[in-house]
Amino acid sequence: MSLERVIREITIILDGGINMIGFVSPSHAIPQMKIIINILEFLGYQPVKVYNTNGYDKLETIQSLDGIIDVYLPDFKYMDHFLAKEYSDAADYPDVSAKALKEMYRQKGAALHLSDNGTAESGIIIRHLLLPGQFENSRKVLQFIAEEISPKLHISLMSQYYPSPGVSCHPFLNRPLKHEEYKEVVDEMNNLGFFNGWIQELDSRHNYRPDFNRKHPFEK
Repeated sequence: MSLERVIREITIILDGGINMIGFVSPSHAIPQMKIIINILEFLGYQPVKVYNTNGYDKLETIQSLDGIIDVYLPDFKYMDHFLAKEYSDAADYPDVSAKALKEMYRQKGAALHLSDNGTAESGIIIRHLLLPGQFENSRKVLQFIAEEISPKLHISLMSQYYPSPGVSCHPFLNRPLKHEEYKEVVDEMNNLGFFNGWIQELDSRHNYRPDFNRKHPFEK
């Protein structure tokens, strides 16, 4: 799309009553994202700007967004370097993401500010997806957040992992979560002092699975 069309499509949505704009996995398109934000502000729009990321962002990238982004929505997938390499081909994910998260916290603090209708206006929400058989990784993720950043942060603990056909032979990823292993992580979250955020129901994997055989896979 041309820049003009992008701005036109966004402003149509904003004019319809939506006061939020989300940039999903935008790490490779930061210059374009900033241009879009600048043009919207020039046109008189002030939407809440959400940076939705897998967490694998350079520190310098997050530093450059200070004063621009309202809500950070990062994943924090791994504190285990082997898993990061095995599952995402990014052995340095724990180190890179830890620095990025600390910078997000420096900018926003632990508080999550909400609008009158309950939507986020400023702050951080950290997502962590529990993987089958990987309690220790999840424990280290939560421990790092609690001890190195703040237990006051809002955590979204997710149980929605489901095995796709491509991992049917994998020794860990070939099954959904078990009740006891998910409970173990939830208990650890409570033990570390987290009290803000959300915990998915264990059967959430049935609710958040897109059907890519449909024209609109994310719609029920």
